[in-house]
Amino acid sequence: MITNSKLHYTIIRFIIDNGFAPDINHLAEIMKAEASEVEEGLYALQEYHGVVLQPKEPKVWVIHPFSMAPTNFLVRSEKGIWWGNCAWCSLGIAALLKEDVTITTRLAAYDEQVVIHISNGMVQEKDLYIHFPVPMKKAWDNVIYTCSNMLVFKNEEQINEWIMRHNIPKGDIQPVSNVWEFSKKWYGNHLNPDWQKWTMQEAKEIFSRFNLTHPTWDLETSDKRF
Repeated sequence: MITNSKLHYTIIRFIIDNGFAPDINHLAEIMKAEASEVEEGLYALQEYHGVVLQPKEPKVWVIHPFSMAPTNFLVRSEKGIWWGNCAWCSLGIAALLKEDVTITTRLAAYDEQVVIHISNGMVQEKDLYIHFPVPMKKAWDNVIYTCSNMLVFKNEEQINEWIMRHNIPKGDIQPVSNVWEFSKKWYGNHLNPDWQKWTMQEAKEIFSRFNLTHPTWDLETSDKRF
């Protein structure tokens, strides 16, 4: 039987090992299943918010923290290269790899390039910040848009200029070092055959543990998972 957990694990493992997502035929072979079962499983995983498929075909577009399309975040290690959906996701990839990585991006998605180094489990560029403008309770309304706005900045002044220029609400601002520690916990279970999304209560507790107390991080109380 193809479960969300098993399918999610298989896709993540394949991406780490190969640098791209498996298609239905790959998955059917690996999971010893019929292609029709895999397709049904992919749509079920998407309904669970465990993957984002291409709009008109059952092909992986995003499976957090990885993007299968080019983004503003290139993650590189000795094992290979991957695209992260956002600053948070890129740190999540580093957390899954558990080795030294570099994250190449552009400040505010403008011209100035910056390279974040994760060495010996530590962020080396501690004077950078990540802006979270979209409230977490609305993150899955359009998760591609949500991720595309989680960018790296050099300071709050740059963030203030950016939100005025693009008419985007100001959200929470976090030091990259805190988001790194948070990402290790948030994505730490993603390479687990028994993976499940966090419950709302678990998510709230994790946010609190890393002092993510800005209204951006408020979540509804429900039996859904985040």
